[in-house]
Amino acid sequence: MLPLTFVVMVAAAVVGYATEEADTNSGSGGGGRSSFGKSGEAGQDPQDQDPAATAPAGDGNAYTPRRTEQNARVGAVFEKDDTGDHFCTASVVQSPGRNMLITAAHCAFDSDGKTPVDDLVFAPDYRNGEEPTGLWKVKKVVLDDRWAKSNDEDLDVAFLILDKKKGKQIQDVLGGNTLGIDRGFHNEVKITGYPTSRETPISCQNRTTKYSNTQLRIRCTDFEGGTSGSPWLADYDPRSHTGTVIGVLGGHEGGGDEDDVSYAAYFDDDIATLYKRAQDED
Repeated sequence: MLPLTFVVMVAAAVVGYATEEADTNSGSGGGGRSSFGKSGEAGQDPQDQDPAATAPAGDGNAYTPRRTEQNARVGAVFEKDDTGDHFCTASVVQSPGRNMLITAAHCAFDSDGKTPVDDLVFAPDYRNGEEPTGLWKVKKVVLDDRWAKSNDEDLDVAFLILDKKKGKQIQDVLGGNTLGIDRGFHNEVKITGYPTSRETPISCQNRTTKYSNTQLRIRCTDFEGGTSGSPWLADYDPRSHTGTVIGVLGGHEGGGDEDDVSYAAYFDDDIATLYKRAQDED
């Protein structure tokens, strides 16, 4: 049975970014959200760790990625505005409304208050305080009710619906990646995320493995607090300007209790249903 991939074929050219081929070959939270897994904690002072500027593809070592069209779809998540710490990561995923992000559920849910966080903002391609397309306000959080009730690690996925900015949807500006369902447990992926201790993103390329029937595992260095929600991107096609998100950093232990080993909930029918519900509620 062939894997099911949701495809909304959209190619958006983003001016000012290097080609993805060049990228491949070169090398916080506020009061309303409870820290969990690899989400960051408020009050951490950014301290660049300076991973290597380049890294061979597939070696599992973190590196600082170049500004490219693909990387611009990944951004830092803040609460209210960008004056506090960024504490999670999200990325643009294609949808009919052209206004959707994907992240980890624990990034967007206040476990103490038992309610979604209602003041999130997204800064795509954030680096050293610079936001090339500005801040985008999240107007709705969509997650599985079973996550809300029990923090089920197999459902640690959320879709975020964004407001327009200057009359445009985020997918009109940056394009978006497709969502991959039932892609199996062994895939070559690129992960890009925003550690709270850094003001630039890190990326890593490696092959996923099976941790359980419902969880993916990967070895990638330096994915610490703040990288929850980072997309696991497979099969990037520079011609169509799209890749396929087959997981987001989270799931088991909120993404893992070691910086160099991370997890993601397997994208199965439950995630497909949640994705459809997010479209219907938009």
